[in-house]
Amino acid sequence: MIDDSRFMRLAIEQARLARDAGEVPVGAVVTRGSEILAAAHNLPISSLDPSAHAEILALRQAGGRVGNYRLVGTTLYCTVEPCLMCLGASIHARIDRLVYGATDPKVSSLAGLERLRNEGAVLNHQFEVRGGVLAEEIAVIMKDFFRQRRQESSE
Repeated sequence: MIDDSRFMRLAIEQARLARDAGEVPVGAVVTRGSEILAAAHNLPISSLDPSAHAEILALRQAGGRVGNYRLVGTTLYCTVEPCLMCLGASIHARIDRLVYGATDPKVSSLAGLERLRNEGAVLNHQFEVRGGVLAEEIAVIMKDFFRQRRQESSE
């Protein structure tokens, strides 16, 4: 059995790297079994690249590592529920599992995907989803980051 919290802790470490760099604290890890294929954190601000989300960067690294854009047999761990862009990339990458920590009620991409499926949308790939892994710890990191941002902007 895979220890999801072990890999989520690695994603949290990545989120802290993002936070320390002034980026929104999101981290991601891609695994195949117990092997870590990639780990990344958000970089859109510093890289001036709106697609430089942790999940996208981790999927790119994993693809390079295995020599294929199809990441069959892998799990993507992300600290926060992925946005629509990252969810789409996960579908195209053919991951087997998506494990996330905190939900993102503003985006709620997974709920949106489920609504599309319920309305008859047929996607070429589906994967297992598990949410809420270490969610409280991740939510504290996110809340602290945005609280600090609000304080800095009001000064």
